[in-house]
Amino acid sequence: MHRSILAVLIALAAALPAAAQAPRPQIETRKVEGTDNVYLFRNGNHQSVFIVTADSVVATDPVAYGRPQGGAQYVAEIRKVTDKPIRYLIYSHHHFDHIAGGQAFKDAGASILALRRTKERLAAIQDPATPLPDEVFDNQRTLTMGGVEIELTYVGRNHSDTTLVLRLPQYRLIFLVDLVPVGAFPALGMIDFYPEEAIDSMKRILAMDWDRMIPGHPGQPGGRLGTKKDVEAQIELQQYASEKVKEQARAGRCWNPAEAELQLEKYKDLPGYANGRAYVVRRYCGYWGRGT
Repeated sequence: MHRSILAVLIALAAALPAAAQAPRPQIETRKVEGTDNVYLFRNGNHQSVFIVTADSVVATDPVAYGRPQGGAQYVAEIRKVTDKPIRYLIYSHHHFDHIAGGQAFKDAGASILALRRTKERLAAIQDPATPLPDEVFDNQRTLTMGGVEIELTYVGRNHSDTTLVLRLPQYRLIFLVDLVPVGAFPALGMIDFYPEEAIDSMKRILAMDWDRMIPGHPGQPGGRLGTKKDVEAQIELQQYASEKVKEQARAGRCWNPAEAELQLEKYKDLPGYANGRAYVVRRYCGYWGRGT
């Protein structure tokens, strides 16, 4: 009897840390481990980075879509770390869920920097929460700010036709948004995905000199950073999904019933699979079944 009660008490005690764990705050800023001046900013499920150099700050993506105060909150988080001027805000690509809210940075004196194609996209849509870039470039630009080198590279069409890779050679770090879900199954990002070119982009990213990747959404599990193994795994996932859907398309099953029925069994245990499977099948049905 006593042993049974003791066993129950031990089980309850073991469960307490998980049950008592506080929910993650909506906004969180932390220094990236192994760096002196690189900070990860998170608002909900979206992430950005900012770099504090000897004389200024360079930030990425306001992540304020649907959050009217999000850009100002990001600036406020930077101000908790430093009072140095914010020189640049960099748009990682043209999707509003990551780059809306830039006006707060312009009000703080920052110039917005982006790929030329990003400005073209934004000018056509004219989203009121997303200011147009002040400076643009084609393919590659390197900023040297306060002794810190920040390399921006366009590696082709993939998750979008404007996605940049930000690389910090000093720390062997990259910041990459949406193209490579870290430890998770891809989902909504497949809507305007360029299948074959995306794989080429990932191979180009693999060839770059880096060790860790800060993703635009927290990595699984535990908000971890990514590695080259995550890029390799995503290439394999996309190739697997492509072949499975191609079989369906050749049998005349795209979009339905393939979208409703096809299971990508190899990846069914990945976080996000239940919600993301249909998006992946739909995109590859578009590619193999419609040539788009």
